[in-house]
Amino acid sequence: MILVFGSINIDLVTPVERLPGAGETVLGPDYAVHPGGKGANQALAARRAGAAVTMVGATGRDGFGETALSLLAADGVDLAYVAQVDAPTGAAFIAIDSEGANQIIVAAGANAQASPDALKQLTLGSEDILLLQREVPEDGCLEAARLMKHAGGRVILNLAPAGAPAPALLDLVDILIVNEHEALVLAQSLGWPERDPDAIAQRLDAERGIIGIATLGAAGVVGWQSGVRRRLEAPRVTVVDTVAAGDSFTGAFAAALAAGYGLSGALQRGLVAGSLACTRAGAQPSIPRAEEIATLVGQSFL
Repeated sequence: MILVFGSINIDLVTPVERLPGAGETVLGPDYAVHPGGKGANQALAARRAGAAVTMVGATGRDGFGETALSLLAADGVDLAYVAQVDAPTGAAFIAIDSEGANQIIVAAGANAQASPDALKQLTLGSEDILLLQREVPEDGCLEAARLMKHAGGRVILNLAPAGAPAPALLDLVDILIVNEHEALVLAQSLGWPERDPDAIAQRLDAERGIIGIATLGAAGVVGWQSGVRRRLEAPRVTVVDTVAAGDSFTGAFAAALAAGYGLSGALQRGLVAGSLACTRAGAQPSIPRAEEIATLVGQSFL
């Protein structure tokens, strides 16, 4: 089982010709409302990739709450441990330019009250995986990680949005996933001089015993485990929208590990899922399913 302790949002997405600068207003023709939030996106990505997934988080008691959970419910994610709290459902305001690049503002709302206490009601085991991000309180992530490690399971931290992880949390992490910007923030927080994501992932492995994974956008992904480097090129796709590409990678990667794949196989499946997500608009609507992932893995790596 994959347990996701993380954010649940509603995304308001508008296309623009170009992203605005500071103090600038840019007009978009319309907007769409989609379920989102890094936690929910990764839970859906893992579920669509074939894993059994339980979501732990919080929504408000407003109309957006049901919408935010709609695709998770439709795909069979266990939502029994999602709390309703007296705060608005979290929201993300997303602008996407003509090249597929995005600019995002996230309002935490109910996510600020997300609690890992529900994990105490679950029977956790060594085969389970906890998936964490940084859109819910870090002390909650720390408690969730302690519960999972006590049960003998694995902890994956996606350091997104970018920020310095608490040392106590980092000590509990088995796998750390960063993009290029997040890798730089991590290195700075640890006082490391490295600026190359590959070198940062290598140092995580060598000095902290953490499997270090750096996603490199169109250039693919690199991972380090026990001194061994895995480097994969991304499949060629037509980019429509990069929103949820990282979440699709992370969820599908975790699902592959839960299914028994080693690091190389999990990286392949995560990389393909992230690439496929770029070919469609929206966050959760763009997340691919297991059949699509398997097909493109076969075309790209076998």
